[in-house]
Amino acid sequence: MHEDHRRRVRARFLAEGLDSFEPHNVLEFLLFYSIPRQDTNEIAHRLIDRFGGVASVFDADINELLTVDGIGENSAVLLKLIPQVARRYMLDKRTIGTNCKGLMLSAEFMRPYFTGRTDENVFIMFLDASFDVIGCELLFKGSINSAHFNVRTIIERTISTRASMVVIAHNHPGGVALASSVDINSTRAIFQALELIDVRLLEHFVFVGDKYTPVLSTHLGYLAQSCDDSDLEYYYSH
Repeated sequence: MHEDHRRRVRARFLAEGLDSFEPHNVLEFLLFYSIPRQDTNEIAHRLIDRFGGVASVFDADINELLTVDGIGENSAVLLKLIPQVARRYMLDKRTIGTNCKGLMLSAEFMRPYFTGRTDENVFIMFLDASFDVIGCELLFKGSINSAHFNVRTIIERTISTRASMVVIAHNHPGGVALASSVDINSTRAIFQALELIDVRLLEHFVFVGDKYTPVLSTHLGYLAQSCDDSDLEYYYSH
């Protein structure tokens, strides 16, 4: 009986994709591959009831997943694997040389770096004088005011990549996409330090899910507009 049902679900997926699936059906289908001989529909309902939605299930701590009846280690690992595979998929579509001349283009380029992350991470993107991406890397894990954070690290990495401009982004897991006073003060310090080596901090984004706040242009607009460069005017208007 279960095998007939599974064949129908697989056939539906191949014909329609996941768009028409209910949230519990998505999890039910996924769990076919870690639970071979049980009714995964009931388990999927338990997951939705416990965590509230598909994304919340994927973001849940593995130890919390293991407390759900029917979820063993293999299933918990599979559920935790999905958002990280999605992130790698999206990042592989981001290529060095992508042009990010525009605020929204920069934000969209950096958004996938935070997919599925449940801890705070800080990334830096390096651009050349034509706004083409020459690199993007993790600066550190932890809050923006963490002991691991210092302007010297940013300066050293910027010099080593020979970047003309940089964009910084970090996330607020489980928070709101608003800049804190620490975020604003850190942005000002980074901007001023990079000015000393003739490198432009274009923006500092705070991400929460699909939402983001551009700290530099929102809270420190006078820094963002502190020169008459037409390329920069274009960047902040797009």
